[in-house]
Amino acid sequence: MSDKTFLAPQKEYSLELGNKTLTVRMGAIANQANATVLCQVGDTVSMGNCTVSQTERVGVDFLPLQVVYQEKYYAGGFIAGSRFRKREGRPSDDYVLLARVIDRGLRPMFPKHLHRDIQVFCTVLSYDFENEHDIVSANAANLAVALSDCPSDGPLGSVRVGLIGGELVLNPTREALTKSDLDMFVTASLERVVMIEAGANQVPEAEILRAIEFGKKWAQKIAKFFADIQKEIGKKKFVVEPPFMHEESYNELKAWALPTITKAIKEPMAKNARRAIFNDLMKQAEEKLKAKYPTPAGQLPSEELAKLYANGKVFVDKIVKAEMRRLVLEEGVRMSGRKVEEIRPLSAMVDILPQRVHGSALFERGETQGLTTCTLGAPGDKQIVEGMEGEHKLRYLHHYNFPPFSVGETSNRLMVGNREIGHGNLAQRALMPVLPQEEGFPYTIRTVTEILSSNGSSSMAATCGSTLALMAAGVPISAPVSAIALGLISDESKGKYVILTDLQDEEDFGGDMDFKVTGTEKGVTAIQMDIKIKGLPDAVFAEALERSQKGRAQVLAVMLKAIAEPRKELSPYAPRIETIQVDPGDIRLVIGKGGETIQKITGELGVEIDIEDSGLIFVTSANGEAMQKAKDWIAGIVAKPEVGKVYKAKVTRIIPGVGAIVEFLPGKDGMVHISELQWKRTEQVEDVLKLGQETEVKVIEYDAMEGKTRLSLKQMTEPPVGMPPPRPFSGPPRGGRPGGGFNRGPRR
Repeated sequence: MSDKTFLAPQKEYSLELGNKTLTVRMGAIANQANATVLCQVGDTVSMGNCTVSQTERVGVDFLPLQVVYQEKYYAGGFIAGSRFRKREGRPSDDYVLLARVIDRGLRPMFPKHLHRDIQVFCTVLSYDFENEHDIVSANAANLAVALSDCPSDGPLGSVRVGLIGGELVLNPTREALTKSDLDMFVTASLERVVMIEAGANQVPEAEILRAIEFGKKWAQKIAKFFADIQKEIGKKKFVVEPPFMHEESYNELKAWALPTITKAIKEPMAKNARRAIFNDLMKQAEEKLKAKYPTPAGQLPSEELAKLYANGKVFVDKIVKAEMRRLVLEEGVRMSGRKVEEIRPLSAMVDILPQRVHGSALFERGETQGLTTCTLGAPGDKQIVEGMEGEHKLRYLHHYNFPPFSVGETSNRLMVGNREIGHGNLAQRALMPVLPQEEGFPYTIRTVTEILSSNGSSSMAATCGSTLALMAAGVPISAPVSAIALGLISDESKGKYVILTDLQDEEDFGGDMDFKVTGTEKGVTAIQMDIKIKGLPDAVFAEALERSQKGRAQVLAVMLKAIAEPRKELSPYAPRIETIQVDPGDIRLVIGKGGETIQKITGELGVEIDIEDSGLIFVTSANGEAMQKAKDWIAGIVAKPEVGKVYKAKVTRIIPGVGAIVEFLPGKDGMVHISELQWKRTEQVEDVLKLGQETEVKVIEYDAMEGKTRLSLKQMTEPPVGMPPPRPFSGPPRGGRPGGGFNRGPRR
């Protein structure tokens, strides 16, 4: 692209990254965006755009950042979609997840009190099926934000870390990832790691730490590269006004509310009861401020007074968070008086629902409660995912639902949102390494977690519930997976950090980290780190992983009391799957012309049949008799007639003066010539056989090339005394003379 001529001048910079070159370009395209970056590795190209609104969004108390990840089928050289719709639609779950990963790196770097809308677009323009587009897109977004006039700390760099044969690999290719025991996404600033997302094949904690250090080193190399570019061509950042503060009123509210807040934090109580106390204080705070700072009689409040009144709730919320943090840092006391390493009461049970759902479990941790079901399906139930990479199939699915009643609220948003997609994928990723191989357990597996009550760490409850439901359903997982979420309260001015085991409500909202770890006794299977501060010291990771290992072991002990190992038998209501291996060349026989044969089998017997190119056929049915009939039917279709063997047959057609066509194997016909009906001369075929008659026939000749079979009735008995035995068949006679053979004409 560098040799192209644009109307606007283009800037181009390159960085050697391992054995690849990362190239960024800006200035030539999409210049009405606040900042635009083209990032390229190999032939994978992604565009990152950052745009910021000119005014603040009214009435928001959060950072209105939106990261949009756009896949384009043309990037992979595909025209995808249905026959009737070719335009790309809503991003698939995979791209929602990629947007969330990029968002989690960028978000803590913006000022918390920035309330302008920020929109970051990542658009994949070209994909070479070797260099993964998510890393290229993340770095395009990272640099676009750095070059924009939107204030943010950074810049950031992002890399992927693989673990292949015990060796750490930087940005492994798509093919190499299939051999990797680790898929870790690391984003770092010039000083610290900011975001981690990982899936792992039971990798020990020591190896995870080594991968984080490795990823940090390379991510910081990119961040330094971007920092140099930012110094050269980055825009001047606009100034964000500090949040409203009135020290006198804040201190007065603190003196009034603090005793109640401290008591509510320390005393064991339900989340909603504690929240009701805080909400009541917020309501009273506005009235207190109005009484202390009244509006002059007959006048509307000034802008400053109106702002003061409106911030009564904000002040109380700030006091709550500050006190929660102080108690942890100074007294080692957290919500409900828990110690920093204390896990809330645990409960695990299986068979909550009848076995018609195949497997079910309920997992509880404090007030967080998740009901998980496991349903088994046929191989054909796999989800087909279509995208610019082509199509791939998902054999295991985990879906997570978070209804508003789980937190005692109402909402008109009843469809699944990005958060549910993210939490569901985390639990799905956690269980993938322990699932049985498809060859030995060919089922499609779906687990669904319904969060019935939530007070923090519901995705980890979904992971634990999935393990229990899978074992209850008889899925032979190689090891049970447990999970824990860790929090962090820090005072960077003092260099003090306190890690909290088993995160809950205010510790999540007012804390600095949500560090989720899943794994088996052997090692880690998934990590997701979400922080609110601008990076973590390296020492935090070692302690967090050690703490997570202890926490997971404690949770696992409770889980194993509910069910110690996967059940040996499936639910009686689960479908049964049996396999048949056929010659790949015979697949067409099983399918039949236009699918006629396979549709007949499935329609008559009510079974499901899935066929792989290797000739492996899966027959799925909950009915044992139907299963056996289907297997016999297929076996008959692909069976090769054996010369000398006797088969049961049915007459399907009479050819006057020539013979009878009979079906002697499912889908296989053969000819019984009139001369092979009986030892004595036969004048009419109907003298021996009638249409629809069932009889037995003997194979006397099979032509594999032509697929034709010659059958006989008479040769199932000995010839009469003095009659010579029949001669071996050698094909139809020359010249069309009457005689034995498939093409023999009628007798004269």
